[in-house]
Formats: sequence, structure tokens, C-alpha cells
Amino acid sequence: MTQNGKLAPTQRIGYGVGDFGINLYFISVMTYLLYFYTDVLGISAVAAGGVLLVARIIDAVTDPIMGAIAERTRSRWGRLRPHILFGAIPLGIISVLTFSSPDFSDAGKLWWAYLTYISFGIAYTVVSIPYSALTASLTMDHQERTMLSTVRMAFAFAGGLAISVGMLPLVGLFETEAAGYQWSLVIFSVIATGLLWLTVVMTQEKVQPPASQELKLKDSLKAVFENPPLLVVIVMFTCGMLSFTVRQAVTPYYFEYNLGRADLIPLFFLVTMPVMFVGLPFVPKLAAVFGKAGGIAIGAVVTIVGALGLYFTPYDAITWVFIWSGVMALGGTPIAVLGWAMIPDTIEYSQWKTGLRADGAIFAFASFFQKTAKAIGGVTVAWVLGFTGYAANMEQSQTTTEAIHVVMTLVPMGIMVVLIIAARAYRLDAGAHAKIVQELAKK
Repeated sequence: MTQNGKLAPTQRIGYGVGDFGINLYFISVMTYLLYFYTDVLGISAVAAGGVLLVARIIDAVTDPIMGAIAERTRSRWGRLRPHILFGAIPLGIISVLTFSSPDFSDAGKLWWAYLTYISFGIAYTVVSIPYSALTASLTMDHQERTMLSTVRMAFAFAGGLAISVGMLPLVGLFETEAAGYQWSLVIFSVIATGLLWLTVVMTQEKVQPPASQELKLKDSLKAVFENPPLLVVIVMFTCGMLSFTVRQAVTPYYFEYNLGRADLIPLFFLVTMPVMFVGLPFVPKLAAVFGKAGGIAIGAVVTIVGALGLYFTPYDAITWVFIWSGVMALGGTPIAVLGWAMIPDTIEYSQWKTGLRADGAIFAFASFFQKTAKAIGGVTVAWVLGFTGYAANMEQSQTTTEAIHVVMTLVPMGIMVVLIIAARAYRLDAGAHAKIVQELAKK
């Protein structure tokens, strides 16, 4: 890291590749786990929704615990990287088990889903919270964090694209769907583990808490709940993830039952997800001109335009389905990037206000709400399907297909309206953050 806080390209890339690995898990679960539960493992949509919800309730306990452990860790590898190093293999093993379909009774399959997905959530927490917190430990430069998050999201999108496009064709190479999903996760887990270890090797934790700092539980809580900028960011962060999760989870059902073109699912992701890459180079410029919150609001407006266009598009107008979905994906780019770039800024705000640097608690809080949004999105889709009479691998009723259409379009649009309102309340811009960093340096 240079004196002005800029990172070398190799350090940015070293950090970013880890999110490629993490997203091999994240997008697998977000996009295909609900379908795996209902159409492969064979549990009902309502029961699957219960699995997703209970796992998030447990995260309410495990995420803060992991944040507290991370910010109190002292080792020759640093505070955060040891958890990535030693957590990568257990995460890979549990991911394979989560997408395994044992020959159990119906009750046994449901218990298996609970056991494996809860275990996955814990293992994912052990790795993902320290990984996310690395952003704040690599640099304190306001714009460099935007650049770092942009590079990170480029790799995250690439990982997401690999899963969204590659999962179903890879599953199709095996004799059964059950074997296909299990072996696909074996392959993805090996790749993800190697990339996470690469992050450990290629990054250095430069920004450290004060040497004399001794955090107590009340200090961690104060860093979160007496931190107005963080609370506003969390609302925006949660809205962005909720909108994305809903769209990802409902897409397989939308194509299979509304459009009658399940064969187009890989092509759909192959076309729409690269749109997010197109938007990536413009995100730092957008943040420099309009601020990070302003860039997020602009992304939300673009998403709303795409959602409205898709809502009024007939099912047989496949080209326009792709176009409007691409517009929604483009709007999601600044939301995904800048949310992660804003959270580290709130750490310095908290340190300036309280004298303590509680990055583990703050990222644990953000991670919990990210996963809560993911759960709410998945539960929403599962319960909408369940309560409108969805039956796997059968022609659906008009009530069910209409509900799928609304979840695909109007629900994300409503979420974006909330996000815009939150963005207007954000006050920790580049100037305010720079003054805080200067005062911390003097101290």
C-alpha cells in the first residue's frame, strides 16, 4: 500500500478473487437451492421456506459471535485472514452436503435440509465476515475503497455468472439431477477453496485498531447502534440484496412455468449478468460525481425502469424479456458495489465518535442483514409458490403464474423505492469522511 492509501493492482486482484470463490457458494444457494429442495430433494415449498427462515434466525446469534471473534483475534496471519484460511475447507465440505439428496423418508429429508443448511450458514459466516471486513483493513482511502469494491464485485459477478450459466449444463452431464448438483458443488468447492487461500496469500492487513484497544460487548454494540450512517447503509444494503435475491430465486420458475422455456435459463443469465460487468467501470466515476449514496439511488431508478418494462412485456416477447431484465441488472451494479464500499467508511465514523475500532461487529451486522435479505427473498418466493398452489413439475394455475410474474417485477420495484428514500438520508459523504480520517490521524 502506498502512502496515500492506494493499493497495487495485484493486491486488488488478490482480494477480489476471494469473492469469486465465495459467490460460487452464494449464487448456488440463492439461485438453485430452493429449486433443489422442491424439485430434487422433494420437500414442499412451504417447508423449504421454513428451512431458509430458521437458518437466518440462527445467524442472528452466530454472526455477532463471529464478528466479536474476528476483531479480537491476534495471530501471525493477522486478525481476519486466519479465519479465511482455516474456514475454507469446512465450508466446501458442508456446501457439498447441502446439495446432496440422501435416500431418506420425507421427514428425514426435511431434517437433512435443516441440518445441512444451518451448518452451511455457520461455515459461510466464519469465512465471509472476515473476508468482507478486509476491505476496511486494507486501506482507509475513501475512493480506493470504491475501486477495491469495484474490483471485488467484478470477481463476484464472474463467480455468479459461472454458477448462473454453468450450473444447469453441468448438472445435465450426470445421470440424475441429484448426482449432478452434488458433483457440481464438489467442483465448485475445490475452486473456491483455492481462491480463498490465494486471497490470504496476496493481501496484508494494514489498518489496525489502536494497540491498547480492549473491546467489550457494549463497545461493539455501541459501534453499531450509535452509528447513524451505518444504519442508513444497512437499509440500502438490505434492499439491494433483497431485490436481487427475489429475482434470482424466482427466475427458474418464471422461465419454466410462465414462459415455458426452461431451456433459456442459462442463456438468460449469460446475457443479463454480463450487463453488470458493462456497468462496473462507470461506478467509481458515478460515485465521484454524485457520491456513493447518489450512485446507489441512480441504480435504483434504473432498476425501477427495467421492472416496469418487464411487467408490461408479454411472455412470448422473449427479446424484450431479456432487454428489460438487462436494464434491471445494470441498475443493480452500483447498488452492489457501493454498498460494500460504504460500510468501511462507517467504521471510521464509529472510531471517531467512540475512540474504538469495531470492524468485526460492524461487518457482522452488515452480513446478518445481507443474509436476512437473502432469506426473506427466498422465503417470499417459496411461500408465494406454496400458498398459490404450486406443485413441482406440473402445469401451474393462473394464480401461481401471476404471482410469479408479480414477484419477478413489481416486488423488486417496490423495494427500490424504499432504497431511494434511504439514500436521501445518508450524510457521510467523501468530504465528511476525509475530515474524520484527518482527525483520527492526529489522535
